[in-house]
Amino acid sequence: MKRRGFLKAVSLTSMACLAGSIVKAVNKPRHILVVSGWQDVNIGDVAHTPGLLNILQTYFPDCQITLWKKSRNQNVEQMLKKGFRNVRVIYGEVDRDTADVTSVEVRTAFKHADILIHGSGPGLVGRYHIEAWQKYTKKPFGVFGITLEAINDDVKRVLSKASFIYVRESKSLANLESVGMRGIRAMFTPDATFRFNLLDVDKATVCLTENRLKEKAFICVIPRLRYTPYHKIKPGAKHWMGVSSEEVDRMNDQWKEVDHAKLRDVIITWVRETGNRVLVCPEMTYQVDIMDELLIDPLPDDVKPFVAKRGYWLPDEAAAVYRNSFAVVSFECHSAILAAANDTPFVYLRQPQDTIKGQMYYDLGFDEWVFEIEQSEGEAIAAMVMDMWEKPYAAIEKLTHGLHLIDAIYQTACTGI
Repeated sequence: MKRRGFLKAVSLTSMACLAGSIVKAVNKPRHILVVSGWQDVNIGDVAHTPGLLNILQTYFPDCQITLWKKSRNQNVEQMLKKGFRNVRVIYGEVDRDTADVTSVEVRTAFKHADILIHGSGPGLVGRYHIEAWQKYTKKPFGVFGITLEAINDDVKRVLSKASFIYVRESKSLANLESVGMRGIRAMFTPDATFRFNLLDVDKATVCLTENRLKEKAFICVIPRLRYTPYHKIKPGAKHWMGVSSEEVDRMNDQWKEVDHAKLRDVIITWVRETGNRVLVCPEMTYQVDIMDELLIDPLPDDVKPFVAKRGYWLPDEAAAVYRNSFAVVSFECHSAILAAANDTPFVYLRQPQDTIKGQMYYDLGFDEWVFEIEQSEGEAIAAMVMDMWEKPYAAIEKLTHGLHLIDAIYQTACTGI
């Protein structure tokens, strides 16, 4: 979608949403229950949660917030508690057949919360959590910044009762229209990771020092296979988004060298033309195991000494490192967003298998920084990075414009809650 037309659509949608919420303004929630935290093997999925918590605390400063976290990870929980001391974190499973919840903490939260908000994600990941909320309460709920690529009958049934549906790209809005969901307040609301605000400066300093990375003089690069090999991450997983593990392996083997040769072109050009360093880093745990094979080992001998790598980390350390980098060049969607959230330009290399979430970048006017990988050559991607290097102020101005638009959209979205 062209940027100018979309910004007009955003404006019209925002005004309608705002007008429809004026009557509600005196009844703002006093206690919000957030369901989020889908998994912890992906710093993008981890970052959704603090991003949304930051947004809600910004626009509802006097509101009590409880986080109903789906996955459990001690390090992630410590990060959240350190960054959001007034947010209580609770856990509790939902029986998928009956929508029953046995957790006393969760049922108490149901009693006291005024509204449930489903956090950003690749779909209605917390559908069963919403069904439990509906079973135990008659209070409102909504979703904030999700992708709706395939809306089946179960998802449609649940969303038909939502007070608002905020989707993170225009294609999801079109999908809602296509299944006849027109009577619910819906609008484009970018992924909440754009407001990730946690920085582990101490760990980042160690990373920068150990790898001899000078402030604003290195780039970060993030690899990615066409399909996430969940069958190698989670024992027993036999498919990903409906794709069999056999097809996942076949597709990944077919494209991994073709794709990453283009990212190597960026590394080579950057090192030879600037004399500066590169950090290869992961967004998902499995990517640590493919860094050497696909990005580092095939590099020319004169380039390798300038390239370092980082193991799996949490998003607060990643964000602090990205904040110090000149640019982030990523096959992964959320490392680019974490860069943007920390005022660092990015280049997003989009693979066609990585859902429709990439449309979000076009919707926000970042067209020039998105490269559809099958229609792009490494030389062109490298040229964009070097253009940023030669015209840094223009890149920052472009990024700042996009961030201001995101701020305006978040404000309108929260006015409608």
